[in-house]
Formats: sequence, C-alpha cells, structure tokens
Amino acid sequence: MYQVIADEHDFIVINKAADIHFHSQDGSAGVVAQAEADLGIKLYAVHRLDTLTSGLIILAKSSQAAAEFTRMFAAHAVQKYYLALAKGKPKKKQGWVIGDMAKSRRSMHKLLRSTNNPAITQFFSHSVGEGERLYLLKPHSGKTHQLRVALASIGTPILGDTLYGGATADRGYLHAYSLHFSYLGQTYGYTVAPDLGEAFTAVEVSAQLNVWQQPNELSWPALKKNE
Repeated sequence: MYQVIADEHDFIVINKAADIHFHSQDGSAGVVAQAEADLGIKLYAVHRLDTLTSGLIILAKSSQAAAEFTRMFAAHAVQKYYLALAKGKPKKKQGWVIGDMAKSRRSMHKLLRSTNNPAITQFFSHSVGEGERLYLLKPHSGKTHQLRVALASIGTPILGDTLYGGATADRGYLHAYSLHFSYLGQTYGYTVAPDLGEAFTAVEVSAQLNVWQQPNELSWPALKKNE
C-alpha cells in the first residue's frame, strides 16, 4: 500500500502505491489510516493524491506542523513534480497548460478558455517508444484532477486514466515523483521513481529519468504570450 521514505521530527513522507484510496472508504482503510495504524501515531493530511496516482505524500505529525504545511501549500512554497505516460502526439511537446477548471459529467472536470482562477501546469515531454511519451509535470496550482485534465486537453490523456479517455493499462500512469521545500529553515528534497507498472519500468523511461533526476534544477519552459 505504501513505503515510508522519510521519518522526520515533524512529518513523514510516504510513497503511495497506485490504485490505493487516500481516505478510508467502503469499510477499507485508506493510506493515511493504514499508516497511522502501522506507526501508532496520529497523522495529519496536508495534501492528497487521487486513487490512481502513486507517489510521494507528506503527512504531518502534529496539528502545528499540519498548519505550517497547509500554509506552505497555499503559498505554493512546496515544489511538486509528477511523471505521466501517455499515448499519441501532443498539441505541444513542452510548455504550459493554463485555464479555469469546471465540473463536467460524471466525476470529471474540464479545462475552460477563461483564466479567472486558472489551473496552471508547466511540463516537458520526451518520446520513450512507439507512440508513447513520458511527461514531467510541475503544477503551479492545486486543482482537483488538474494534471489529468491538462494532458487530456493537449490530446494525450494519461495511460490507464480511462475517465479522461486514456488507453486501458495495468495502472494509471501518473506518479508524484519529487517534492522540494524549506520547513522551519531547513531544506528538504525527496525524489522517488515509480517501481510498478510495465510501461514505467521500460528501459527508455529509466534512461530519461536519469536526465530528470533533479527536476527542481531543470531549465523549465518559459511562458509564451499565446499560452
């Protein structure tokens, strides 16, 4: 269900598996409740991941730490980086996806042309095989389904994300890859590559992740006027 990546004084960082609920539901413990039970401590969620998404989550150990992390996330002081795999040719291979988001049919969301309170996503992509691209995504906002909608909007829904038109696969190919932030004057950075999913473990993907080992140090695409 998860692995503990770091156990700090005020928080832990875990690596959630794909297809695991964040919150408890249907009588089954979610990843937060399971971590509390396993570690024997109260944990406070300060951000979340969709069920299909694997990867890094910060869980605070006290209400005071939770309040500070909540403030940091609201101020966009925590830099988050995600990996995704998708089939097809995108409308653009790198750049920005910007637009307001609204609820759509079923539990979907859609990207609008307006930018009153927009979802903002910066990204790179790289070809990793016949008709497949690996995406490195940096959200600058925290909207529900933001990255899933962003990739669907450029014509390449995430592999395994059938809600948004992605091809059927052994998992949803979205992974919270890296976190960077300063907490109480100390700098922290965590990066964990996905270890489950046939497409994520392909040789071409591994080779590109060697290039993207330090996503916070990359020269990210500049914002163009027409984006």
